[in-house]
Amino acid sequence: MIARVRAGEAEAYAQLVRAHTGVALRAAVAFGAGADAEDVVQSAFLKAYQSLGGFREGAAFRPWLLRIVVNETRNTVRSVGRARAVAGREAMLRGADPAIPESADPAVAALAEERRTLLTAALDKLGEDHRRVVTYRYLLEMDEAETAQALGWPRGTVKSRLNRALRKLEKKLGTTTDGRGTDRRGADRRGAGGGEGHE
Repeated sequence: MIARVRAGEAEAYAQLVRAHTGVALRAAVAFGAGADAEDVVQSAFLKAYQSLGGFREGAAFRPWLLRIVVNETRNTVRSVGRARAVAGREAMLRGADPAIPESADPAVAALAEERRTLLTAALDKLGEDHRRVVTYRYLLEMDEAETAQALGWPRGTVKSRLNRALRKLEKKLGTTTDGRGTDRRGADRRGAGGGEGHE
């Protein structure tokens, strides 16, 4: 597809745009573009097109594109302030979940909303590198190799920073981040205190 674009086939790039617009918008919103997400994505696609000469043959297009989207988003966020970034992440987290059926227990729906709010607040308290790696890996559902490419980090760095970020999120949320939703605060503290030498 990239070769076709480089050969001047306009429809080939249109196909790339259609295939990646959804994830590009999610990335822009996840990193705080808010109401400007569509403008950010349009600008990113234009810059990506202009930069195709430097695209490494054989590399994955999606992480490369999302790196451009995130850079464009950062420029936008700097100009409109941090409040919009927080609101944008909350909107993205709400929009990422399937609609709760009307028959669902209202208490379950309230709990899900509370968890989203807590997660958004906890993410916002992380340092930028940790927030970025969690967002790429989990909110944008990229695998480890794609995350490494998008961030421009070695895979080992992705692993170590993701591990540290998840530990920090765990502390901020007061529960484990193992996906089971159980509260093992005491056990984790004991493990963290005595397990360092065994890693």
